[in-house]
Amino acid sequence: MSRRFTVTVPATSANIGPGFDVVGLSLSLRLTLTVSHSRLSESSQATSPPSPPTITYSGEGADEVPLDAYKNLTTRVALYVLRCNGCPHFPADLVIHAHNEIPFGRGLGSSGAAVIAGVLLGDALGELKLSVPRMLDFALMVERHPDNVTAALVGGFVGSYLRELSRGATEAASVPLAEVLPEYPSDAGEQWGKDPPNPPVGIGHYVRFGWAKEIRAVAIIPQFELSTAKARDVLPLTYTRTDLIFNLQRLAVLTTALGQSPPDPELIYEAMKDRVHQPYRKSLIPGLPEVLSSLTPASHPGLLGICLSGAGPTILALATNGFEAIAKSAEAVFQREGVVVQWKVLTIAGGSSVVYNDV
Repeated sequence: MSRRFTVTVPATSANIGPGFDVVGLSLSLRLTLTVSHSRLSESSQATSPPSPPTITYSGEGADEVPLDAYKNLTTRVALYVLRCNGCPHFPADLVIHAHNEIPFGRGLGSSGAAVIAGVLLGDALGELKLSVPRMLDFALMVERHPDNVTAALVGGFVGSYLRELSRGATEAASVPLAEVLPEYPSDAGEQWGKDPPNPPVGIGHYVRFGWAKEIRAVAIIPQFELSTAKARDVLPLTYTRTDLIFNLQRLAVLTTALGQSPPDPELIYEAMKDRVHQPYRKSLIPGLPEVLSSLTPASHPGLLGICLSGAGPTILALATNGFEAIAKSAEAVFQREGVVVQWKVLTIAGGSSVVYNDV
C-alpha cells in the first residue's frame, strides 16, 4: 500500500532586534513537500536497496536546489533521522515534490525550514512518531542555532536556548556537521554514512511568547543574497557590558510588549533597538542604517518597530497598519543605494505540520 502525505514548514525571522540568537518568529511563507512512497516494511522485504528518491522542485530557488537525494539538504536530514532510528535507507518508490515560497539567503529562515522539513520527512517516512522535543534535537544537530528551527517547528513568537549538557552529551552534540550529514561521493555504496551520531536528549528548550493579533510583519526583501556565515564573520568576539545590558533590557520588555493588545508603538520601537549585531552588519547591507533610523512611529503611523530579519538583508517592520507607506519608504532608501527590493505583508504563522492522505 502506498502512503501519501504533505509536510508544511513556515519561514522564520530570527533576532527581532535585541534577541540575537535567542528569539524567532514564524511567518506566512512556506516550504511544502508533497510525498508518496511504499511503506518501509514493504521496502525492507526487497533483496536490494530501493532506487533513489525522485525529487522535483518549484518556486524560490528552483534553479539552485540539488535534486539528488544524497545532496539535497532536506532529504539528507531525513536520511539522518531514519538511520538514527534503525532505518538504513529511504523507502521504495519515494517521490517528493517541493514547492518553496521562502527566498534563499535573505534572512527568512530558508535553511532552517529545509532542516525542519527533513526532520518531519524522516519521522513520517519511518513512522517514528518522534516527540516535538526529540525532533528539535535532530534539527539542532544540523542547524546549531535554535532560534530559526524552533520557530519553524512550533510556530509563533518563540524564545529558545541550548542546554548546558554533560561533557559526554556536549561532545555528542558538537560533532562536526560532516559527520552528521556526510557528503555522498558519486560511488557511495549502501554502507556510506550508515551509522551517524545520535543526538543527545534535550539539546534545546523553548517557550512561546504572546503575540498581539493586530500585528503584521512587513518584509522588505533586497534582491541579493547574504550568507549567514558572512554576516557572522563581521561580528566581534567580545562586547562591552554597556551594550549587553542595552540589549538585555530591551529584550526583557519586548517579549511581553509584543503580546499586549493594543500594542504600544513607543515602547516597542525602543525595545526593538540592538547593539549586538545590526551595527556591525551595516557594511554588508547598503541603506540599512538609514532605514532603521528614518522609519519611526511618528513618521509612519501604524509602525511599531523595525529590525534586520535574521542575518539579513531583509528588513522586518512590525506594524498594525500603514503597511504600504512603510514598505515604500524603505524601498526609496534602498533605491538611492542602487538596491532593488520586493516587499510582502506577512502574518504570524503556526508551526510545521504533516497531513496524511494514505491510499
